[in-house]
Amino acid sequence: MNSLRIVMAYESNKAYIAMFIVQAIYAGMALLSKASISSGMNPFIFVVYRQAFATLSLGPVAYFFERKNVAQLSYTLIWKIFFSSLIGITICLNMYYHALDHTTATFAAATTNLIPAITFVIALILRIERMYIRELHGWAKLIGSIVSVSGALVFAFVKGPSLNFKTWYTSGSDIVASTTNVSSVWELSKGPFSILFANILWSCWSIMQAPIMKEYPAKLSLITLQCFFSLIQSMVAAIIMERNLSSWKLGWDVNLLSVAYCGVIVTAFTYWLQLWSIEKRGPVFTAMFTPLALIITAIVSAFLWKETLYLGSVFGAVLLAGGLYCVLWGKSKEIGGKIIEQKLDQEETTLDSIKTQE
Repeated sequence: MNSLRIVMAYESNKAYIAMFIVQAIYAGMALLSKASISSGMNPFIFVVYRQAFATLSLGPVAYFFERKNVAQLSYTLIWKIFFSSLIGITICLNMYYHALDHTTATFAAATTNLIPAITFVIALILRIERMYIRELHGWAKLIGSIVSVSGALVFAFVKGPSLNFKTWYTSGSDIVASTTNVSSVWELSKGPFSILFANILWSCWSIMQAPIMKEYPAKLSLITLQCFFSLIQSMVAAIIMERNLSSWKLGWDVNLLSVAYCGVIVTAFTYWLQLWSIEKRGPVFTAMFTPLALIITAIVSAFLWKETLYLGSVFGAVLLAGGLYCVLWGKSKEIGGKIIEQKLDQEETTLDSIKTQE
């Protein structure tokens, strides 16, 4: 009887468990990436190895599941995929890992909460999204976007008193997630603005995917192609920026673990989990768990790597999460309203056809 209850509880909560695993994986990505970059790995080379692992892990899976359903690639479509890879993966990842050298893993995890708000603003500018001024959900999305951006700025630049935690280690560690003290405003803002720019590029990439997927609906093959193009682009950039062959060597250390983790676990495994969760509960449900990665990252960084957490950062994180949920609430209400309108239109069409037959 108890085993039956456990099975039933597991079945009803599978989506929640999946999303917790996804956010824990994303937290691990921020922490391991920061550890690797802080230990001296070149960010450009990191992206090359990450994309190599991602391409090699996704390629066989995409071939096995989609070899019979892959659409033909035109030259125009190839250039679209190549350009989206350049903007949303290659430049975005290089900016992200460059920023990790100038900021904390906690801040990197925090700013991912900005992505829904940034995506909404860009879609609004491009007239893909509409601003419903007379509707509450329209104002919720706008206010949520403003609050999210404000939260990111507070997190980055407002310190306040530090929150002291007991560390697990009394001696120093080679892998420290804290950033170096800086003396100029430019050095202080380099990391936050680089990550903000990376999030803007990621939002642009997500908007570009909808029209591309209409022409090329094989999702796994599409992401594999983008990872492959990004590998080539990143390799060219890395060769230009770093010509010292010793910098390209990977040993059995945190660098190898980080690139393998980001390439295989984050890109391949997490992609599948998110798709499954979206299919079961929808995109709003999956986005609601985004702040979990921030919480996990902050706790691990504070206790394990002795990263200093400030009261201002906590307040900024609360604003970020609050703004995110505002945007998601507005979007869910808007989608719900559109579904109701479509049903009413269908009912009216059905009634008209019945009256015509009579």
